[in-house]
Amino acid sequence: MNYMHKSIEEIHDALKKGEVTSEELVKESLQNAHEVQDKYNAFVTIIDAAQGGEVNDYLLSGIPYAAKDLYSTSGVLTTGSSNTLRDYVPFFDATAIVNLHKNGAIDIGKTVCDEFGMGAYGNTGHTGSVLNPWDPTRSCRGSSAGSACAVASGVVPYALGTDTGDSIRHPAAYCGIVGYKPTYGMISRFGVLPYASSLDHCGVLTRSVKDAAIVVDAMKGIDPKDMTSWDSSKIHLYESITGNVKDKKLCYIKELCDINNYKNPSEELKKHLKNFHDVLEKIKSLGIIIREESIEKYLLDAISSVYNVIAYSEATSNLSNMTGIVFGPRSEGKTYTEMMKNFRTKNFSPLIKRRFIIGSYVLQKENKERYFINAQKARRLIVNRWNELFAKYDAVILPVGTGPAKYLDMSKNISDESLIPLEEHLQVGNFGGFPSITIPDGFIDELPVGLNITGKCYDDENVLNIAYAIENILGYQNQIAKEVK
Repeated sequence: MNYMHKSIEEIHDALKKGEVTSEELVKESLQNAHEVQDKYNAFVTIIDAAQGGEVNDYLLSGIPYAAKDLYSTSGVLTTGSSNTLRDYVPFFDATAIVNLHKNGAIDIGKTVCDEFGMGAYGNTGHTGSVLNPWDPTRSCRGSSAGSACAVASGVVPYALGTDTGDSIRHPAAYCGIVGYKPTYGMISRFGVLPYASSLDHCGVLTRSVKDAAIVVDAMKGIDPKDMTSWDSSKIHLYESITGNVKDKKLCYIKELCDINNYKNPSEELKKHLKNFHDVLEKIKSLGIIIREESIEKYLLDAISSVYNVIAYSEATSNLSNMTGIVFGPRSEGKTYTEMMKNFRTKNFSPLIKRRFIIGSYVLQKENKERYFINAQKARRLIVNRWNELFAKYDAVILPVGTGPAKYLDMSKNISDESLIPLEEHLQVGNFGGFPSITIPDGFIDELPVGLNITGKCYDDENVLNIAYAIENILGYQNQIAKEVK
C-alpha cells in the first residue's frame, strides 16, 4: 500500500493503529523521491539518511515531508537552487522547520525552485527544469516547482513553499493540488533565503485543504527573530474547518472572468473560463452568495508592472551579500571588486542578472521617485481597492491564470499582453499580505486547472473553511498526478 498517497489524517491514523511504522513511511517516501527525481527532477537533495521518528498525538509526527530549497536546514545542503550557494550547508534550521520538527515531522528532501525564488516556470534552478508530472513537456510553474511536483506525484503528503507573487498558488494549480499562502507574517521567514521581503510569504503545498490547515497550524507562530511575525495563537485553522458556509459572500472580477473582454481568446481560455463559471454555479448550491464586481482596468493593468519594480528592487538589495566572499565559492580576481564581479557574472542565471540590473536602475537616486516610489503608491491603490471588496464580501474567487500548465518550450505558448492581468492577479495577495489558497477545480484537455480564494488579512480560518466546502463539492482532493498519454 502506498501510504504517501493518503491524507495526513489517514497516515496518522494508520501509524497510531500500528498498520505502518514511521521507518516504513520514510523508506517508501525516499523510494518515491528517487523515482520522481529520475522522471521529473523535483529534488536538489534527497536525504537518504532520514530516519523514522516517534509517533504521538501530533498529526504530523512520524510523517515525511519535503522543503523548498530556500529553507535553511541544519547540516543539509541549502542552495536556493543557485550556483552561488551550490555547496552551502547551514548550521541552523529556519524557524518554520524548527516548528515542524517540534511536531515530529521528518524532512526527506530539499526541492528544486527557480533561482532564489525568481522565475515563473521552474526552469532557472541550477540543477535544471522541473517537469510537470501530468505532462513532462509542460511546466510546474514557479518558483515552488519541485515542491508541487513532489506532492502531486505522491512522494510526500505535503511540501513547504514560498510565495512572493504566486509561487505556491500557481504551481498548485498547474499540478492539480492545493497551495496555501497564509496572512503575511503568520509563519516566520527567519532562515528562509529572501527574494523580496515585503512580498515574501511562507506556505505549503498539499493535496487537500485540511492538510494545508494541519501543516500551517504547526509552522506558524510569533518569532522574535522575525519582526514581521505576529501572534496567531488564537487562530486554529484545522479546528475551525466545519464546511458550514451558508450565506457567505464571494465576488469575482468581471474584467478578468468575462470571455468577451478578450479579443482573440484561445480555445483553451474559453474552456478555462467556462469551467470557472460552471464551478460558480455548483458553489451556489452550498448557500454561498456570489456576485460580479468591476475593478478599474488601469489598476488591473498595473499589477504586473508594480510587482516587477518592487520585487526586483528588493531582490537587488537582499541578495547584494552574494559576493563569493562571505557566501559561495570564491572567484578569481586581482582585486575584491574583480572577484565579486566574476562571481556574480559566472554564477547567476541570465534571468536573475536581468532582474538585478532592473532593480539597481530603479533604485538609483535619479530614478527612485519615478519608478520605485510610484510603484509603492500604485500598490497601495490596488490593496485599497481589494480591501473595499473585503468590506462587502468574505473573499474574492478567481480562476488561476489563463488555463492549464504552459509548455516548457516557450515558443509553443500563446503570448498576448491582454492576458497578463488574468495570468498575474495572484500578486495582489502579496501586495496586501492577504490569506490566499488555490484548489483544483477541474481539467482542460486532461490537465488540471485551479481556482483561487483570497480574503482579508487575519481571516485565514474563514478563507480555509470556504475553500474546504468548495473542495468537497468539487471532489478533487487527494488526487495523484497521472501522465497524459
